[in-house]
Amino acid sequence: MLIIDRFEGDWAVIEYEGGKTFHMPRKLLPKGILEGAVIRIAFYENEDATAERRKRIDKLLDELFED
Repeated sequence: MLIIDRFEGDWAVIEYEGGKTFHMPRKLLPKGILEGAVIRIAFYENEDATAERRKRIDKLLDELFED
């Protein structure tokens, strides 16, 4: 369970597992969310963006190690 503990400027302090916290940019949260809200965060890979990034990296490596 994740809880919005508080806001510090542009950052939200998120509480998890017995009082541990981490910071997240406030702009990534839904508008209007308040302190004390219980949230769920899900991560999904953007496969197209990942593939494009890998292509760019491969191209840079090829250029770097050209004979």
